[in-house]
Amino acid sequence: MQYRMKAHPLSEEQIIKLLGRSQTGSLATLNPDGTPYVTPVHFVYYNNKIYAHGLPKGKKLDNITHDKRVGFSIYEMDKLLLDPNEKPCDTNTKYESIILSGNAMLVEDIQVKEDILKKVVEKYTPHLAGKELPAPMVKGTAVIQIDIMEMTGKYYS
Repeated sequence: MQYRMKAHPLSEEQIIKLLGRSQTGSLATLNPDGTPYVTPVHFVYYNNKIYAHGLPKGKKLDNITHDKRVGFSIYEMDKLLLDPNEKPCDTNTKYESIILSGNAMLVEDIQVKEDILKKVVEKYTPHLAGKELPAPMVKGTAVIQIDIMEMTGKYYS
């Protein structure tokens, strides 16, 4: 384990708070040739899983169908921590980050999809929470569920 992970781990409570407030994450899937494909996504953390949504077709969905193994990360930079002696190599960053790995699948159950999409609305457009979601929109939206296998968080301040 790298030094910073040992010296600056986020607690489970801090990880959950960061997952709740972060607006975007990076979803890494595997292309058929084994190379990574990383996509920025909006997401929600709910019931110890990550959920992302989007169009019902595309490379990330093709990749998940081919290989369910994924990575996911969040990074929030607060500010640069400049060295008082102006040594450029001693500049640091105040940040929090999460890295996780897991298995992804497409949610097929319409009720589960609707429940997750309502969570997305609550997170990103809370003023619209409680409004009915049109059935064709729910049906036509892909919802990705990531079952988390391993998750770590770290910080520096």
